[in-house]
Amino acid sequence: MISVDKIESKFTFVLAAAQRARQLQGGAKPLVETQARKATRIAMEEVVAGRVPFDLPGVEGEDEDSKGKKKARRAAKPESGK
Repeated sequence: MISVDKIESKFTFVLAAAQRARQLQGGAKPLVETQARKATRIAMEEVVAGRVPFDLPGVEGEDEDSKGKKKARRAAKPESGK
C-alpha cells in the first residue's frame, strides 16, 4: 500500500503516475522491482519511491500575495482610444 504521508499533493501524484503509466505502456522499463503487473500500479510505486522526477510549472499569470497564497494576475486591458 502507498504511504499517504509521502504524498504532498494528490493531484500532482495522479498526474505524475498517469504520465509514467503511459510511458510504461509504451515500452519503458520499470524503475523499481515490483510484483505488480499493471502499468498504473508500477507507476504509482515508482512515484512513491522517488524514482520518477516530475515538476509542475506554475500557471502563467499566478502571483503570491503577502500571505503566501497564490492569486491570479489579471491582464491589463488596453483602453480603446477613439
